[in-house]
Amino acid sequence: MTPNRDFRAGGRNRISATPGRLLAVIALIGVSVCPARAQDMGSQPAPPAEPTQPLVAPPTQPMGGLSDLEVLVTPYGWATWAAVGINPSNPRIPSSSSNVPFAEIADHLTLVPFMGQVEFRDGPFGFLGDYIHAPLRVGITTRNIVFGSGTGGLVIDTGSAMLLYRAIAQPDQYVDVGVGFRVWGLRGDISLGEGLLPSLDVTRGTSWVDPLIGARYHRDLGSGFGATAYGAVGGFGVGAHTDWEVLGTIDYAANYWIDLHAGFRSLNFNYSFPRAGNTLNLYGPLIAATFRF
Repeated sequence: MTPNRDFRAGGRNRISATPGRLLAVIALIGVSVCPARAQDMGSQPAPPAEPTQPLVAPPTQPMGGLSDLEVLVTPYGWATWAAVGINPSNPRIPSSSSNVPFAEIADHLTLVPFMGQVEFRDGPFGFLGDYIHAPLRVGITTRNIVFGSGTGGLVIDTGSAMLLYRAIAQPDQYVDVGVGFRVWGLRGDISLGEGLLPSLDVTRGTSWVDPLIGARYHRDLGSGFGATAYGAVGGFGVGAHTDWEVLGTIDYAANYWIDLHAGFRSLNFNYSFPRAGNTLNLYGPLIAATFRF
């Protein structure tokens, strides 16, 4: 059926039809409007349409790079005793040693010391850094004759860095092994007030770097508790003759983002200065808290 294209001015559109054409049109209308009746008349039903699948976004892949990086920040307090030994290169000068208790060291601190550790972990690999800054100052007896009152100061700076690899990783324990270095910096000064002689200020300092190898072992004990042991040894004559450290702690996981620690640490070196060999042993109990980011 095609529309009538005979348009007259002022007239209406008209459709010319014969009785046969009208019957065909009525039949087509009945089939399109009443499909159920057409089925009753013997027509075959159309096959059911296949269900459409919902549109689902493809799963997103985890981001690489820094998304897997874990940062552990550990400030700590260390109640340190110091055992110092001096062995002069001149055989006519006797060797000497002293043991300075923590109370005396704390009394001579000029500022609050800084002690902290940071660790970055990505899978089996890690980087561990530790730094200590301790400024000390003591009075010097001059008897106010040649010089007036005097003071002496010592600043200790030591920092270590170690690359770690997790050689054993199990649900209840792990072992890390690593290589790195430790930097020591010692700076001393003496200030003497004016007496018979004019005032005098003397400052001396030295620094060196020691290579290190180390290992760390951790074991879960249950109920949030664990134990950690760490040890490192180095120097090998590159800087100090020997440079070694041991650390043991009992750990408690307070929640998913903070761990608490209490234990004992010993940090030591044997180094030759121009006129004397010197040994230093820093040791004592410590407490710490590790924050996870």
